[in-house]
Amino acid sequence: MKPNLLLAASVLALSATTAQAEMNFNRIASFATPDNMAEGEDKARETSAEIIWASQDGMTLIYTDSPLGVVGRIDITDPKKPKPLGNTDVGGEPTSVTVIGNTAYVAVNTSESYSNPGGKLLSLDLATGEITATCDLGGQPDSTAHDHAGSFVAVAIENERDEDAGDGRVGQMPAGWVSKVFVENDLPICDTIQKIDVTGLAEIAPEDPEPEFVDVNSLGEIVVTLQENNEMVVIGADGTVINHFSAGSVDLTRIDTEDERAALIFDGEQKGRLREPDGVQWLDDAHFMIANEGDMDGGSRGITVFKKDGTEVFESGSDFETAVIQAGHYPDKRSDAKGVEPEGMEFAVFGGTPYAFVLVERGSTAQVYDVTDPANPVLKQTLPSGIAPEGAIAIPERNLFVTANEADLIEDGGARAHVMIYEYQDAPAQYPTLTSAGADELIGWGAISGMVADDDGMIYAVNDSFYGYQPSIFKIDPSQTPAKITDVIRVTRANGDAAQKLDMEGITLDGKGGFWVASEGRTDRVIPHALYNVNAKGVIKKEIGLPAELLNNEVRFGFEGITKVGDTLWMAVQREWKDDPKNTVKLVAYNIESGEWGAVRYEKAEPEKGWVGLSEIDYHDGYFYVIERDNQIGANVVTKKIYRIAEDQMVPAPLGGDLPVVAKAEVRDLIPDLEAYNGYVVDKIEGLAITKDGEIFVSTDNDGVDDSSGETFFWSIGKAE
Repeated sequence: MKPNLLLAASVLALSATTAQAEMNFNRIASFATPDNMAEGEDKARETSAEIIWASQDGMTLIYTDSPLGVVGRIDITDPKKPKPLGNTDVGGEPTSVTVIGNTAYVAVNTSESYSNPGGKLLSLDLATGEITATCDLGGQPDSTAHDHAGSFVAVAIENERDEDAGDGRVGQMPAGWVSKVFVENDLPICDTIQKIDVTGLAEIAPEDPEPEFVDVNSLGEIVVTLQENNEMVVIGADGTVINHFSAGSVDLTRIDTEDERAALIFDGEQKGRLREPDGVQWLDDAHFMIANEGDMDGGSRGITVFKKDGTEVFESGSDFETAVIQAGHYPDKRSDAKGVEPEGMEFAVFGGTPYAFVLVERGSTAQVYDVTDPANPVLKQTLPSGIAPEGAIAIPERNLFVTANEADLIEDGGARAHVMIYEYQDAPAQYPTLTSAGADELIGWGAISGMVADDDGMIYAVNDSFYGYQPSIFKIDPSQTPAKITDVIRVTRANGDAAQKLDMEGITLDGKGGFWVASEGRTDRVIPHALYNVNAKGVIKKEIGLPAELLNNEVRFGFEGITKVGDTLWMAVQREWKDDPKNTVKLVAYNIESGEWGAVRYEKAEPEKGWVGLSEIDYHDGYFYVIERDNQIGANVVTKKIYRIAEDQMVPAPLGGDLPVVAKAEVRDLIPDLEAYNGYVVDKIEGLAITKDGEIFVSTDNDGVDDSSGETFFWSIGKAE
């Protein structure tokens, strides 16, 4: 029988504030791209959602799926319950799509080689998914856009370079161009395609412009980025180039430029960093914004607004990354090159306010800017997206915004590619749930693992070995919404050096102003299974190794959580070690005063797929609480639960002999909580902290944004009785 707990009714209610709500975008649904495969198809194949658009009535989405060579359609008549409409084979690699009325125009790469590029533009009936016409484009297309009147489709013919040839530099022939494909009666008119030459303009490689991204304003003018050439081109309504100029460079400060450090240290600089923009969107007929992704020599990690005459009116510099860092979405790996990597963009007016949406490919967010004043964009929100957002479409008539997220991690057992749907609501922002905004310093964070609460209601959390050069204890104020990381304590050796070779998975108070930390250990990486006593400044004062009775049977998956009751430390072992019966693990006890070790045995669920283990332990008012979870993600999740064990069950027996089996009682199934965030269900529930008055806080580990959406969920499930 479940214990009687007074738990909060919903995650969303707990995120509400007492202040009057303002308009925000909140995620309301997600759609996994494998769901568009027909019955009997191999859904274990890689899929993707890259560029996305919507029908004129906003009821149907269409996206490009390059790995499958298809476009997929989704019924969003009820946007909270998207339904699959199936895939259409397009006979090549779809690179982009745009929609006029109820007809989708799909650009398809059919190139035989880099030196012999080819492509076509298809028209497709959105209602049926049938292809109605095909035009030969004569080259390899990249992006598409259409004019406001629906009279033509602009196509960037990139004819991209072979990155394995000539050190991957431009120029490589044949050169690209921009095409205007005129439209009549829902069909492209193939014999009137206007080919617009954009060679001879840029300083870098004028013979090889490689047009990347196009957008059209209400005057019928086309703006195009020449990413590798770091050049902007504006094409008039008559198809002639009316202006072009260099995208320029930026002096960057406060950035992370070191890959090898496995740490978030924002003290680097890059002078004269070329912008090399990818995405571009008109904000009005005179201004456009670019996303400075970078490619060969640049990537200034931010956004810039230009007038079409080439006047720069806004530059974000390093500030663009700040909110991403504070939300825990900074991707440390390969950060020296492009940082968070802004790439795709969208623009629309919601409720009279013009918004620019900038997709952060490596950080997996969408940054929402109020661009009422193009010279002063104001960041309004950081939205969680799927992994590697590539395309977006706004449907302001229905108060909807949609992202297409291209990464599919099926080969690694990770999350599938997803389409995410958001609604513009008179409601508080649901995300982020944890942020370091407002701290005295810029605090980068991620891979949150074990937690503990102090008597003042503050919560302390550790990061795990993902940040091996920066082991940290984060101080969190859970009384704010979102919860705030207010300070960070770096864990060091006595000489002041960062305490490398730790895998901190648990933390508890030592009763003397410091902490006990449990390191999971991994002997194949020379990371010991151990306990560490850390003082209030983060200095390791004492290290306790495991006894032979444990180490003789150790495997990789060790301590995941630690709590202190009296003079005894209790640690949860994540998975079976060599001497554990199937589907059981140890709860290990260590007496600080006597040095004695002992354990009890815990029976966990038998996994349907993968494995099930423990990931945290805490104590409150006569009960030990543990998190039991599987390693499954998305639609495959089964076990994400909190159980508790009465204190009188926790009587440790000596190691090496029979261990008593404790009885457990379910406290909370956490899957509905995770589903309430309306993305895919994440796998790693790692943190549990119970305050003095019994409020239970839970958190997830975002794996340092590595092969992850980067989303961290930190929430209260109410008070235990």
